[in-house]
Amino acid sequence: MCGVHLLVDSSVSDDAAITNMVESGIHRGPDYAEVIHIKKGIFLASNRLKISDLRDEANQPIADEDRTAFLSWNGFIYNYQDLKNQLLEEGVVFKTRSDGEVLFHWLKQKGVKGISSIEGMFALVFVDVQNSEIILARDPVGMKSLYYYQQDNKLLCSSEVNSLLKSGVVKKEFDTEQIVPYWYLRTSLPSASFFKEIKELLPGQVLQFGFDGQRKGTLKLTIQKRLADEETATDQFLFKQQLTEAVLTHFTAEVPVGMILSGGADSSLLYHIWYRETGVPLPSYTIGFDKAKGKNTIDAKYAAELTKTMGGGNQEIKIGPDYFLATWEEYISQLDQPVGDSASYLTWAIAKEAKKNVKVLVSGVGADELFAGYNRHKAFKAYLKHPQWWQNIASLLKHFPLLSRSRQKFFKGIHTEPSRTFINFAALYPVPEELGIKLKELYPSSEEDFKNALTYDRSLYLVHDLLKIHDNACMANGIEGRAPFLDWSLIGLSDSMKNEFFLNTKAKSWIKNTLVEEGLETIAKREKRGFGIPILEWFINHREFRNKMSSSVIAFEEKYGNFVSNEWRPLLKHPEKNIHNHYLLLFNVFLLSEWTNLNNQ
Repeated sequence: MCGVHLLVDSSVSDDAAITNMVESGIHRGPDYAEVIHIKKGIFLASNRLKISDLRDEANQPIADEDRTAFLSWNGFIYNYQDLKNQLLEEGVVFKTRSDGEVLFHWLKQKGVKGISSIEGMFALVFVDVQNSEIILARDPVGMKSLYYYQQDNKLLCSSEVNSLLKSGVVKKEFDTEQIVPYWYLRTSLPSASFFKEIKELLPGQVLQFGFDGQRKGTLKLTIQKRLADEETATDQFLFKQQLTEAVLTHFTAEVPVGMILSGGADSSLLYHIWYRETGVPLPSYTIGFDKAKGKNTIDAKYAAELTKTMGGGNQEIKIGPDYFLATWEEYISQLDQPVGDSASYLTWAIAKEAKKNVKVLVSGVGADELFAGYNRHKAFKAYLKHPQWWQNIASLLKHFPLLSRSRQKFFKGIHTEPSRTFINFAALYPVPEELGIKLKELYPSSEEDFKNALTYDRSLYLVHDLLKIHDNACMANGIEGRAPFLDWSLIGLSDSMKNEFFLNTKAKSWIKNTLVEEGLETIAKREKRGFGIPILEWFINHREFRNKMSSSVIAFEEKYGNFVSNEWRPLLKHPEKNIHNHYLLLFNVFLLSEWTNLNNQ
């Protein structure tokens, strides 16, 4: 993992701006940093976190001897050995064992069209001097972020928004238009950031620029289905085989590897497969809560039982409101872009502790999006069976006061269109019409309604919430994050599965069945629980937490209330009166308020 930085500005005569960018990204790559002046007004730089081939020869940016090509990149190439073998046959000589050198020579030999053959998680900047071309690319899963600023003849690019701001070239102007999307989605809109002039490459997006900073072209990368159209992906053996290969790929590194282990189905299966195949126990980390009530406190118990049978020892990281308040400012200061999800803080807390022992942290993220594991997927299945009937019932019951919160959300979310119904199910609350129209433009339009929902979840919630959380938390602590379930073979398998298969089988049936076959039936039968802090309990029982959260919410209302619809403003003015029904939203507002204050917005 690394930090990627590019500066194209003909008015710049020294490397001060890009040096500031590199210094602000040192947490992403604490092992090495370098700035290369390619030619007048063009600078490329990297922060390196050493994961494969730890020698200095594998440092980046990577350049050839005649300085005709340069690469700065962040990621991990899954099929680098296949690419390397092909390049060896073509006469390329390698000096290192790194996948970065393979990527460099592949791009130099194949050009922009060669990117479609690369499998992995990556964000890259490739500078081709001979063709006066700069290529920005992001993997189609969206594992790694890449932000850019382009105006007039200036082009800046970096792994983090904060690095772009530290350049001194980009204005630090908060984008208030992202408040409404954040309200419902917990994030900014895709391709946007919380600063007006800074955009994010979308997953699979490739942009080509000239040395004058002007865009020349664009490409779109996709992941191909792994089965032919006449075949059906209903073979659990194939799933187990591909998952095993993914585990062996993603758990392997030249530095210590650890795991975020919740004791639930997804992470437990990954850990079990690794140990079954190698016999090597790994450090694992689980969140526990001081004085917390409810079943979400037993994660550490399941994780400890699993690792104990495999010769390992799980570390429970205890989080309470006092610890939260003591570390909150540090967390906010390291949060590049706000994500309204308390899982972000918990993942950061795990990485903060794990960095003492590991440099790679594996997560079970992605399984729910690939294999329909969320409650909203279950609700959407029910809706699709009788959409008209549910629409009629919803008009009568959506305001019925005695319904549970989940039932109310179900009925209020039902729309005349299946796409808008799932958009509502996936949001914190049913989205307003203007936002709904924007989101529908991002929604797939195939005839397979349920698979459309999974694709939408993968392109929005997975990328802009979960993966952003994982990358930010790990990189803030100098750790590479990996996600075996998002290996391209498994994504291709999920894409090959028929709509009817998803509709007629239970959630994540292959994962659950595999756990049972492997003797982990207790974990397979665990009720799925959310990953987040006990907001409501802390708010009620801990005065300092309550005061901190309430005062920040009220301050946000005073500053940005005009950008929030009138129906929500009473909630912001009196959070203590609304905490029981809206604690998730109030926490999200608290986080955004704290982040904007720290960034002087």
